[in-house]
Amino acid sequence: MSIYKNILADLKTAMREKDAVRLNVLRSLKAAILQKEISERKGGEGELSDEQVNAVIMKSAKQRKESIDQYEKYERKDLADKEKEELTIIESYLPKMLSEDEVRDVVKSVIDETGASSPQEMGKVMGRVMPQLKGKADGALINKVVKEQLS
Repeated sequence: MSIYKNILADLKTAMREKDAVRLNVLRSLKAAILQKEISERKGGEGELSDEQVNAVIMKSAKQRKESIDQYEKYERKDLADKEKEELTIIESYLPKMLSEDEVRDVVKSVIDETGASSPQEMGKVMGRVMPQLKGKADGALINKVVKEQLS
């Protein structure tokens, strides 16, 4: 079953169970996916691929993480907790992300392949690493690991 169909099925279940938080999160995901689908359509009909749906879900998760940081910065624990609960639901639809050690291994192999040795060559390394890890690791984590390895 595709990720989008899974979200729709869970949306129906949340409606039946009257789970308000889950229902709101799934509705917002559905709306974001539909919006992306409409913007991607160029005359033809068709659904987004699972990879494109994952990108929409990852964007939504990133927005929640940024909101959590802001709420915690201004000591709004109530709002941060609400966002954390929503983030947990969103993350359940994402594939398992790679750990920092796994990202480090991929970055190290790319650095060995390219022969990069200084921070000025970060673009060359990122250009090779990002396609390999797209949807499997957070971009900020990848960036951090590449900087560490090249410093």
